Amino acid sequence: MANKSYTMQEIARALDGELVGDGSLVIKRVVHPSDFKDAHDVALAVDKSLLPILLQMKVQAAIISRDILLEPGIVKASIIVERPRLAMSKLTNLFANAPSVAPGIHPTAIIEPSAKIGANVSIGAHSYISEAAIIGDNSILYPQIYVGPHASIGKNALLYPGVKIGASVVIGDRVIIHFNSSIGADGFSFVTPKLGSVEDAKASGSVGEDNTNLELLRIASLGNVIIGHDVEIGANSSIDRGTIAATTIGNGTKIDNQVQVGHNVQIGENCMLCGHVGVAGSVAMGNRVVLGGATGVADHVKIGDDVIAMGMSGIAGNIAPRSVIGGIPAIPRQTMIENHFYFGRIKKFMKKIELFSTRIDTLEQNMKKD
Repeated sequence: MANKSYTMQEIARALDGELVGDGSLVIKRVVHPSDFKDAHDVALAVDKSLLPILLQMKVQAAIISRDILLEPGIVKASIIVERPRLAMSKLTNLFANAPSVAPGIHPTAIIEPSAKIGANVSIGAHSYISEAAIIGDNSILYPQIYVGPHASIGKNALLYPGVKIGASVVIGDRVIIHFNSSIGADGFSFVTPKLGSVEDAKASGSVGEDNTNLELLRIASLGNVIIGHDVEIGANSSIDRGTIAATTIGNGTKIDNQVQVGHNVQIGENCMLCGHVGVAGSVAMGNRVVLGGATGVADHVKIGDDVIAMGMSGIAGNIAPRSVIGGIPAIPRQTMIENHFYFGRIKKFMKKIELFSTRIDTLEQNMKKD
């Protein structure tokens, strides 16, 4: 894997940053200020708290935010950026190395004759491409990939080892799927011959003696999964196929590790689902929704555009667009904060109530004596 190098002038241009000092310095590594080693390192120090480390390590080249003031001569060259995280995105991609996969198809990979493999595709060892599957141009499949019958993967896709793509799944261009994720498994959908315990509990709030789950009958998943362009799916995540219609993931959506997306779910564009999120079946999610880590969404819920759910939220009902919510069950963030404030005062109030109750009892006893 070849190391990359750029001058500070080239980096400043790539970051749309303001160069101060010597733009001819050649940079080979991006480092935390505490990891600075030599003149070929550039320290990413966009947080004020890192300034003391920057000075202590005698860093020669740094990338800093606009609100950090460096005296002249502290570093030989610096690049001032307006949006640190945006600069980090550009910088890390500038130095990132392409995945090291041998071009072409490994001898141990099995490609069915009816599969269509695009130009410049890499397919790693022990992968299996089923009948009538399509792999788009310039896509990279690491070893041990399974692509099911009639599945389609777009151009410039990147699939890491252990990814499993089910039958008829459609994946767009420039999609990245990380280790051991499963796309297109059957949905978790079952029914009882007679009214079951869950249906009874939803209707009445209790479980009757006659409403037990003596048998669970499988509902087959006839739909597929359709994933748009520029989607990224983290490691060990699962997206289930639809029952009749497709489960869909919109363009630009990013899904973290260990996320479960149930059958028939519709997720809009540019959403972010953080780690351990669980989305139950038939949820309809708008565009640009953010679900914090370990958030759970009940089945058939509708979530509007631009909703932000704080970590560990429990979403049990429909959420209006542009809401900021949190808690279990999820409620507006401000209401949740107020509730926590009042919960913290309950003990104090209870002591006052007990004191008032004692005083009232004493007064009543005295009145009886009189």
